[in-house]
Amino acid sequence: MNVAIVNDSKAAAEVLRRILTGLPGFHLLWTAYSGEEALQLCATQRPDIILMDLIMPGLNGAETTQRIMQTTPCVILVVTATTVGNRDLVFEAMGHGALDAVNTPTLGASGDMSGAEPLLQKLRMVARLVAPVRAPKHPHPSSLSKHAATHPPNASDIPIVAIGASTGGPQALSQVLSHLPAHFPAAVLVAQHVDEHFAPGLATWLQHHSALPVRVARHGEPITGGGVWIAGSSDHLIYEDQGDRAGFLNYTADPRETAYRPSVDVLFSSLAQPHHAPRIGVLLTGMGRDGAEGLLTLRNAG
Repeated sequence: MNVAIVNDSKAAAEVLRRILTGLPGFHLLWTAYSGEEALQLCATQRPDIILMDLIMPGLNGAETTQRIMQTTPCVILVVTATTVGNRDLVFEAMGHGALDAVNTPTLGASGDMSGAEPLLQKLRMVARLVAPVRAPKHPHPSSLSKHAATHPPNASDIPIVAIGASTGGPQALSQVLSHLPAHFPAAVLVAQHVDEHFAPGLATWLQHHSALPVRVARHGEPITGGGVWIAGSSDHLIYEDQGDRAGFLNYTADPRETAYRPSVDVLFSSLAQPHHAPRIGVLLTGMGRDGAEGLLTLRNAG
């Protein structure tokens, strides 16, 4: 895969170059030291993946991401000195189409790549996500279906709106939630493709746009109407109903083979069981196929 680096720090760009040099299947296409230079290079040599810094003179990383996605869209992974310290810019960049964010690895005292593993994991994940987009379409593994309709009708009378989103999701979610009134009767469950470390920050950021309380879903937590629960793990958020425990949330590691974590398909499929209250599935902006089969499963379940 052809990778580009956009970073005004030559030291940081060199660290990223060394990481890519030792990573099979990835090739450094070019390096830009400003957002403006990145736009020019993208116009002539569009990469598969861009490693985008946020804090740069002139165009910052969020603005550069927006312009690239408008003209020469590709996968953009934010790689910046501190993702927590730049949280608002991280979510702004993701709103414009960046896929995820990770801290810039640093050179250790002996020249080792300290903290490189999180970036390596992201690159491997992106490679898995991008490849199926270019390949013939295949159905999702049948293991997803185990969360579908296998139970008797549950007694919960809580309406549920399940929302799935990937790239561009935070901005889209903020717009949707801003229009829901404080007395909205349904429980809103959100599966957003985002690193679990960003989930608390995403909930806090979305709370500024929502009249409803927004929180990270906890394992075993019951749900009520009038609230928003965001998947906060690399495992999959699911809705469960067991006997007298009607309407609570859990996390499951299965299916393990999917590159989408948390998976929208798994959340949607967990809701596709006989029910007494309305269930609505909403699939927002993103990449790949996650959510398509789950949405069909919901529709087929009524």
